[in-house]
Amino acid sequence: MTTTPARLTVLAGPTAVGKGTVSADVRSRYPEVWLSVSATTRAPRPGEIDGVHYHFVGTQEFERMVDAGELLEWAVVHGRNRYGTPRGPVEARLASGEPALLEIDLQGARQVRASMPDARFVFLAPPSFEELERRLVGRGTEDAEERERRLATARVELAAESEFDHVIVNDDVQRATDELVSIMGIATR
Repeated sequence: MTTTPARLTVLAGPTAVGKGTVSADVRSRYPEVWLSVSATTRAPRPGEIDGVHYHFVGTQEFERMVDAGELLEWAVVHGRNRYGTPRGPVEARLASGEPALLEIDLQGARQVRASMPDARFVFLAPPSFEELERRLVGRGTEDAEERERRLATARVELAAESEFDHVIVNDDVQRATDELVSIMGIATR
């Protein structure tokens, strides 16, 4: 019996839209969905755990990973920190025939589309730009300058919605999660 490679699902959207929140809900309620853990050069936010939320690495280690071809995609996000998806774990998961989900930014989604055009691309959208801004301010993890940088990036990212196969409006986390896993072909509960 041979295992057919599974189809990768890529979840992307603007900053503060709730990608991390939806991904955490997927992890909690749908443990059969494997969620890739990205590498980043940014410092951990309060409560984030290395290897669970991100692989927190230094700039030199990140550059080594890029040079060695170990990242499926990578980008400098908000003009500051680098984020990337380790290639090996994703390829191994797909080869085993198991569902895999990447939660990444727009730049990363475009790179994955170039290298894995058969992947499924899902855009997570806010109910409104005002709600997106409220969420960003409400999480309290960025100073005013960083918030403005992220909001400027978000305006550009929102314009890319048409590049995606599916759009989910994140107006309710559990509903958005259920819609995402349904798109992936997993029975909702």
